[in-house]
Amino acid sequence: MADSPFFVTVATIMQKPGSMRELELDVVVPERIGEGMLYFDKGAELEVDLRLETLVDGILATADIRGTLTGQCSRCLEDIEREWSGHIAELYGYELDESIEYAIVDDRIDLEGPIRDAVVLELPFNPLCREDCYGIDPETGEKRTEPAPEPQAEPDPRWAALEGLLREDEKDA
Repeated sequence: MADSPFFVTVATIMQKPGSMRELELDVVVPERIGEGMLYFDKGAELEVDLRLETLVDGILATADIRGTLTGQCSRCLEDIEREWSGHIAELYGYELDESIEYAIVDDRIDLEGPIRDAVVLELPFNPLCREDCYGIDPETGEKRTEPAPEPQAEPDPRWAALEGLLREDEKDA
């Protein structure tokens, strides 16, 4: 089995219900997490405060995770960084069955799946550099500093005759 920064050895607490261990981990992300406009890039560092509790049928891993997301604003494409924090709670079973998604393999648990799920499910679809970002002006290509003017609707030429009648009514009144 290949080594991963998300592997945690649990041999010292296995098969000892009631045992607990707390760890503080700094995990360097081996590959990008997230496919949208905001993500943890390869080499980003995640701080993981992990608590492992041994149960009869496995080990409960709960963790608070923090890191800095990088990406681009969806309106103006400016580079942005955002602090992110999340929480996971996952049961790693001694044996896999239909109620347990993750198993303990070679006295280790792999936190990558639950961490990846927590990150991806919380990523915004359209991240913004600022709440009031107006995007890019399509004519100049420059970043807008105020909202785009409302487009003036040109009257449909088929109604031009009716508009002429309206003007005649206004003159008569």
